[in-house]
Amino acid sequence: MKQENVIEVEGLSKKFGDFKAVDAITFEVKRGEIFGFLGANGAGKTTAMKMLIGISTPTSGKASVADFDVYTHAEDIKKNIGYMSQKFALYDDLSVKENITFFGGIYGLSRAQIKDKTAQLIEELGLQEVANQLVGSLPLGWKQKISFSVALLHDPKIVFLDEPTGGVDPITRRQFWEMIYKTANNGTTIFVTTHYMDEAEYCDRVSIMVNGKIEALDTPERLKKQFSVTNMNDVFLKLARG
Repeated sequence: MKQENVIEVEGLSKKFGDFKAVDAITFEVKRGEIFGFLGANGAGKTTAMKMLIGISTPTSGKASVADFDVYTHAEDIKKNIGYMSQKFALYDDLSVKENITFFGGIYGLSRAQIKDKTAQLIEELGLQEVANQLVGSLPLGWKQKISFSVALLHDPKIVFLDEPTGGVDPITRRQFWEMIYKTANNGTTIFVTTHYMDEAEYCDRVSIMVNGKIEALDTPERLKKQFSVTNMNDVFLKLARG
């Protein structure tokens, strides 16, 4: 059975004046896939993601996310996706429980749903001892895990993660990826940007952006074979050096 596409992008571009931040990119993402959107800082990853999540209008090209057009149904896209930003998105001056309640309300969940989701999230993450603590008092790794879980509160079809493991230690990064695997196994599509090339190995497929263009797109294994190297970092270096 053919896997359905939940993201379809064709010739998508974004210009700022004469500068093309994203230059005619084309790709698709399948349901339940972990899709890595890779590139160095400044390659155009975040600009491309902003168009896909409905907060930036493309200059040209086509794109649909969860069957909604990015030009005409941006608000519908926002309701059907989860998003975790590069900078930590929760409120430091609210407790863990208060943050979950607040974002549950934004996502349109009922009081009963919020109560159930809060209990479930606290149990799954082992947050019983810190549930009433201010989020600002928690280590970065904990904040990232909570932020990811909150992005899943409304059971979105797709979760967009923008540099989710930036600045956290290797053990926390590994734990975070275990959460990503579990989420994808439940049928949720993961679209993740990162500049950690070792994380590319964890993705089903990866695209690599260089100067606003997608210069490679395949499974990690095939890309390593294609470029005759043993790791994704060397694939990236070959592409970056032209």
